Amino acid sequence: MPQPLAGRATQSAKVSPVMAQGWETKAASAGLAAALALGMGATDAHAGVFTRSEIASLTYEQIKGTGLANTCPNVESGPDKKISVAGKKTIDEFCLEPTSFQVLEDKLTKNGVVTEAVNTKVTTRQTYVLTGINGDLKTVDGKLAFVEKDGIDYAPTTVQLPGGERVPFLFTVKNLVAKADGNPGTIEPGLKLSGSFNVPSYRTGLFLDPKGRGTTTGYDQAIALPALQAGGDEGLFSENNKKFEVLQGNIELKVTDVNNELGEIGGVFVQKQPSDTDLGSKVPKELLLKGNWFATVN
Repeated sequence: MPQPLAGRATQSAKVSPVMAQGWETKAASAGLAAALALGMGATDAHAGVFTRSEIASLTYEQIKGTGLANTCPNVESGPDKKISVAGKKTIDEFCLEPTSFQVLEDKLTKNGVVTEAVNTKVTTRQTYVLTGINGDLKTVDGKLAFVEKDGIDYAPTTVQLPGGERVPFLFTVKNLVAKADGNPGTIEPGLKLSGSFNVPSYRTGLFLDPKGRGTTTGYDQAIALPALQAGGDEGLFSENNKKFEVLQGNIELKVTDVNNELGEIGGVFVQKQPSDTDLGSKVPKELLLKGNWFATVN
């Protein structure tokens, strides 16, 4: 079996001229300076350029510095576009690669306050793709559902708004339960799954703010404000009262590609989730993420 996303690939592989030529054509079409498999200088990899078997055959040195480890594989083309769910129990190698990051903001117009999606740019290094996620494929409330269990299911990420404001958030799908429309007997292009998931706090319990305040350690309040110890700190309550919050997000997955022989499925997703609350001191912003996903059915 080919291995998943090969940011951890260490095995050597012989590259045939025909296969190398195929990769070079794909790389050129995606904007790479040269074929990764030939070990030539390359810029950032683009989504969906390589299949799972092609990525698994590359070595660590061929992947290092290319950005390919921060992408999801592409479903290999095949004649059979349907996978029967009969006897299938798990989804493995589930991978989410966002390609669009937007922040939902309220804007005052002549028609009143409207919410618009503002484009942002990612300031985090290429470590924000979720991968290696697995879970159960079963019936929940009479519907076919994917129930996430574990894997690399969270990634601290930061985006920047046009005005310069930076919005940190924990990109995640923890405890996702994505239900299909009904209980179909096959997985095929057009199938949609949607559901909610948990969004833990961006900060952990051991984090201390610039005033030394934290949840499980540090000070209860800023030590530069001793006069407030007798009371009257209502205005600073949210800053002093640190808390680890678990919020909710929603995602919709659409299947666009299926390979029955390899058990591969993939498609596009839209996800809405809150940003960081700075341990409860800030009102979270809403983020809208769009991108590609990949998984195997077993």
